[in-house]
Amino acid sequence: MSQRNDASGAPSTPQLIWDFPTRIFHWLLVVCVLGAWLTAESERSRMLHLALGYSAGVLVAWRLIWGFMGSRYARFSNFVRSPVAAVSYLRGYLPAVRAAGHTQTHYAGHNPAGGWAVLALLSAVALVVTTGWLSYQDDSSELWGALHELVGNGIIVLVGVHVAAVIATGVLHRENLVRAMLSGYKRARSGEGIPGAYTLMGLVLAAGMAAFAWLVYSGAFPSLTA
Repeated sequence: MSQRNDASGAPSTPQLIWDFPTRIFHWLLVVCVLGAWLTAESERSRMLHLALGYSAGVLVAWRLIWGFMGSRYARFSNFVRSPVAAVSYLRGYLPAVRAAGHTQTHYAGHNPAGGWAVLALLSAVALVVTTGWLSYQDDSSELWGALHELVGNGIIVLVGVHVAAVIATGVLHRENLVRAMLSGYKRARSGEGIPGAYTLMGLVLAAGMAAFAWLVYSGAFPSLTA
């Protein structure tokens, strides 16, 4: 396997960075969030909307656990850094800063700004699921429904910013970040890769989420949909 330099000049090779459960979580959350948003206005798709929405909530709960028990780059301790570090990283995108010779640091996992984006998205999804559930349970359903819609639209904005950041970072560091989240492999310094993909855990997560979504869709949990 050939060796090349990253944006900071350090030699690097493609190594396994994203474990399989993290990748499964990422793409399942994409499907659930976008699917729930697209089905939000149709009464005919109500059960599908609920199945996708509650599944997104379960995914967030699972990600919180995996953030403490998962592989190296899935752990919050690896990518949650100070706001100052995030701002400093974002400054590296400015043309004037780059023209001055600033070299943006290449991170094997999430960069400092990306780490805060992960927290923002997890928090927003948890909030939209909670407000959605409350809109079915509380007498002030109109209030919760309005807040639910507001947060849902805000998530789509966050997703758009995330996509733009992925494109910008990919161009800046000359690597395909979408492919990395599909394959798990990303350029990193020697020895920075994780030892295993946790494939079984990923398969269990995928099967469990499919089963949960189907049960919600079929009306097996009336307390969620009443």
